[in-house]
Amino acid sequence: MLYRGMDRAQLDDAYNNGAAVPERDAIIADWAVRSERLRRERPGRLDLRYGDSPRERVDLFLGDDPHAPTLAFIHGGYWQMNNKEDYAFLGEGTLPHGINLALIEYTLAPAARLDRIVAEVRRAVQYLAEHLGDYGADPTRLYVSGHSAGGHLTASTMPLRVVRGGIAISGIYDLEPIRLNYLNVKLGLDKDEAERNSPLLHFPPMAGELVVAYGTRELPELCRQSVDYAQAWTERGLAGHLLPIDGADHFTILEALANPEGELMQALLAMTAG
Repeated sequence: MLYRGMDRAQLDDAYNNGAAVPERDAIIADWAVRSERLRRERPGRLDLRYGDSPRERVDLFLGDDPHAPTLAFIHGGYWQMNNKEDYAFLGEGTLPHGINLALIEYTLAPAARLDRIVAEVRRAVQYLAEHLGDYGADPTRLYVSGHSAGGHLTASTMPLRVVRGGIAISGIYDLEPIRLNYLNVKLGLDKDEAERNSPLLHFPPMAGELVVAYGTRELPELCRQSVDYAQAWTERGLAGHLLPIDGADHFTILEALANPEGELMQALLAMTAG
């Protein structure tokens, strides 16, 4: 057995979110349509460069009062797929509340190893902290969120002093099972790289509030990863809590952020108010 009593085939299945949600393609297609509509209706500052490589870019959508909190969102795709453009639909939730939305893109595996991906995302967050003021936003009110691989990357930004708080959604916090399953074909993780990029093994001495969210209809391993990480986070005296989203799967959970009245949006509002 490779990990927690699972052989390779079982471990592959345990992390195959796409196979677990037959409606995945339709859900993602809907995100793309809604994102295109939002970009038409709310023109943003697009492709702001935080680095030299082609995908080191950020899109920024400002609310009616730009001097408001900003949510920097990091897309998922197991560090090897997707793009920032298809996540603009999250502005359906943030912008009505006056919260600016920044969408971070990063170099994907196998073109980049995970060390580089983590470094890029941290650099993107630092870039926002340094440049939000150029657009009238408040650089001291920067929050980070991300989904799936983006949940992992959200956790990886929490040690940054510029991050006021975070919402990690359906993330992976222990990378050892990823190193041992089908996802590592493109990631190429070795044991040391998996260890140093596993948030479950590295907690900051101080950090802003972190909400760790997952859908109750997700694969058991995804649920366990969130439960274990949230417990370990709070046991160290760090501010935050676990937030199960009842009835959500790995993809529909984002509606809780895209809906102005959704549970994740309400968690963000409570965080920014605090």
